[in-house]
Amino acid sequence: MDPKLGRMASSLLALLLLLEGGMFSASPPAGLERVFRHIELQQDAFVQTLKEWVAIESDSVQPTPRFRQELFRMMAVAADELRRLGASVDSVDMGSQQLPDGQSLPIPPIILAELGNDLKKPTVCFYGHLDVQPAAWGDGWLTDPYTLTEVDGKLYGRGATDNKGPVLAWINAVSTFQALEQDLPVNIKFILEGMEEAGSIALEELVQKEKDRFFSGVDYIVISDNLWVSRKRPAVTYGTRGNSYFTVEVKCRDQDFHSGTFGGILNEPMADLVALLGSLVDSSGRILIPGIYDHVASLTEEEKNMYKSIDLDLEEYRNSSQVKKFLFDTKEEILMHLWRFPSLSIHGIEGAFDEPGAKTVIPGRVTGKFSIRLVPHMNASVVEKQVKHHLEDVFSKRNSSNQMAVSMVLGLPPWIANINDSQYLAAKRAIRTVFGTDPDMIRDGSTIPVARIFQEIIGKSVMMLPLGAVDDGEHSQNEKINRWNYIEGSKLFAAFFLEIAKLHE
Repeated sequence: MDPKLGRMASSLLALLLLLEGGMFSASPPAGLERVFRHIELQQDAFVQTLKEWVAIESDSVQPTPRFRQELFRMMAVAADELRRLGASVDSVDMGSQQLPDGQSLPIPPIILAELGNDLKKPTVCFYGHLDVQPAAWGDGWLTDPYTLTEVDGKLYGRGATDNKGPVLAWINAVSTFQALEQDLPVNIKFILEGMEEAGSIALEELVQKEKDRFFSGVDYIVISDNLWVSRKRPAVTYGTRGNSYFTVEVKCRDQDFHSGTFGGILNEPMADLVALLGSLVDSSGRILIPGIYDHVASLTEEEKNMYKSIDLDLEEYRNSSQVKKFLFDTKEEILMHLWRFPSLSIHGIEGAFDEPGAKTVIPGRVTGKFSIRLVPHMNASVVEKQVKHHLEDVFSKRNSSNQMAVSMVLGLPPWIANINDSQYLAAKRAIRTVFGTDPDMIRDGSTIPVARIFQEIIGKSVMMLPLGAVDDGEHSQNEKINRWNYIEGSKLFAAFFLEIAKLHE
């Protein structure tokens, strides 16, 4: 195809997607007209850069030398991109990671970059990650996950929405001001890591170390690492749930038993464990651990009204989730139980026979795994005591001769921000400028520790400003970002720079 025709087709497709979304971008303010036009004209180049980044198999989950080399390559490419913007870049050596099998692998560097140090301007720090979840063409992908493929305006590829696309959208916004020789309205700092999908190894220690250096002049922190709850309407995220992850082990002995030889004459560990796990939550989803709801924040009328305005098509959500029926019938109930109430999920049993076939074994030792998503104002240490007391009480009533041990292996608190903070108001205004609508104000039911880390250590305003649509499929097969979201998201970040600058005029 002729390149000019290709660009025309891409632009037309972007317009059609805009119309399909039911939103028209408002006329941009005078200072943004050229910026938005430049982004539209450069969209094919921006997509090409995303393609080059997606092609790097920066998988941090599988601890192999090949993938670790790819991670180092990805961080080097990003550092070079930032240097081309004129940023000062420090790739911080994070040492090595010791694996359970005794293997040692180097941890990819964390990038700290700065662009501008005008004391009259506010400083915005952007966090992003460049590592991805595992992906393989034979695992349900319709295209090669590491070859960005556009189909009907959708850009398919691992990392397209999580999180390479949003990182590049921020870079696109910065580079546009430079290309037009316009003064960047704010000072910019970047913190980019390559181990987020593997638990952000060493990130918290670095943030603590750099608190009074790299982060000393930061006024606002922006994270763009989650999704809208709609395919059409943008969102701002102001809270996430925490997570307490537990194991409960029931042991008779280290060896398994033959059920024909021992069945009927001993307390079977699996029977004890099933009873313990069955005591945690009822069929309506209510957690049965005494006192677990005592510290959950009260629901205010203001908060309740926020759920009513959120754009969530419940029927579409149910169908896309391939769930026959949810536990709750209304949009408001669904959202509240995803975001602002705790939930308990049972994840699996270690030590049990789970292979095909019929093996008549009695496991000698089994370990159940479950987690509780925490919400304000729950405390992980209090929850740990409540869980242990409950399971000990249930176990004692069984009069079992087995041994039980309960451990909390992870205790991450929830995060919530003030939606009336000036940064959130600036983001709302930028969204109205680009999308012509007010955003959904949402929380995220999952746990994103980095938001809490920044808020607690640095003590500055933290906001999550997602770009991807609800159906982007992060972590899943056929992950994608819509071309429209990627390009309009680049405009959003540019508009956000101007709105933040206005706060300091």
